[in-house]
Amino acid sequence: MEAQAVVKDWWLYQGAGGAEERRARLEAGAPPPWRDFTGVPDAGYRPPGCAGEAWERTRRRGEGYVPDEPEKDVVNTALHLRRPLLITGKPGVGKSTLAYSIAADLALGPVLHWPITSRTVLRDGLYLYDAIGRLQEAGLEQVRAPSAPSAPSAPAGIRPAAPAAPSIARYLRLGPLGTALLPQRTPRVLLVDEIDKSDIDLPGDLLTVFEDGGFTIPELARLAKEEPRVAIGTDDDPDAAVTVTQGHVQCGYFPVVILTSNGERDFPPAFLRRCVRLHLEAPGPDKLARIVRGRLGIDITAEESAPYQDLVRSFLERAEDGDLATDQLLNAIQLRLAGAWSAPGDRDRFLATVMQHLTGPTE
Repeated sequence: MEAQAVVKDWWLYQGAGGAEERRARLEAGAPPPWRDFTGVPDAGYRPPGCAGEAWERTRRRGEGYVPDEPEKDVVNTALHLRRPLLITGKPGVGKSTLAYSIAADLALGPVLHWPITSRTVLRDGLYLYDAIGRLQEAGLEQVRAPSAPSAPSAPAGIRPAAPAAPSIARYLRLGPLGTALLPQRTPRVLLVDEIDKSDIDLPGDLLTVFEDGGFTIPELARLAKEEPRVAIGTDDDPDAAVTVTQGHVQCGYFPVVILTSNGERDFPPAFLRRCVRLHLEAPGPDKLARIVRGRLGIDITAEESAPYQDLVRSFLERAEDGDLATDQLLNAIQLRLAGAWSAPGDRDRFLATVMQHLTGPTE
């Protein structure tokens, strides 16, 4: 179809050439002067890359996504401007899947996923600090110290030195946002999922991080004189041991940040100004046919695919009465492929089971 055939010269996502070639263009592209960051990569840190189970999950989820030309234009605009992409739309239209599609299409490694709830605060995304665990271990060390057989007895009148507190590095770990902001030559994809469910302050708190491309870990900054360089774990791997200097993390290439919203709230103008915005509509018949072909390998426009064409028509008809998610149609077709619910009298109950409305009338 025409929408699939269009490839524009300036596109990186879904552009001309292989994934490695387009990723190289992405890495080499000059950022806007106001989005040029100075972080220096840790030579000893190796991000996951395009290997392993996490990458396979990202690749499988992203490869079947079918973007339209307007979607590609907006995604590539965000990539060139190095700005967060705020995607709005009803549940089930593919907002989160688009993040995986970008990562898979440009071979950017596993998606870093930060799900948002009403209790989420900025620090949850930046880093995790187990202060209680550190205090408990320090207390155990003090209890064990007097009975240690190798401890020399102190001279009379001199108080034995207290045992050293355990290294703070063991109790710190970068969160998904913090990991995405590590200085790297190749940007990571960060999915901030359902940001409209957040506390009212979170979008505003994100502004400084998005503008500065970095953040400070106060627990490390306080120890900067004694331990200027501390190796801590990442969201991908608690044992990754990436070095943080002077308690500050500063990106070199701003990550590909995808924020999704179901439209349950409005955002402040200052937040919206710093994002590139994309609204996804529910897919129509042509796009549904392309999605089914991409996900299940079935050409539902062929004559022998009449049973699947009927499911698409039923899906579109039921979507007029309440919201449905595209994966509900895929589930229905998958069941028919397996021979389930194939009796003629099962049709109505089958549709009511696998295509229950997300909003609107109840079955």
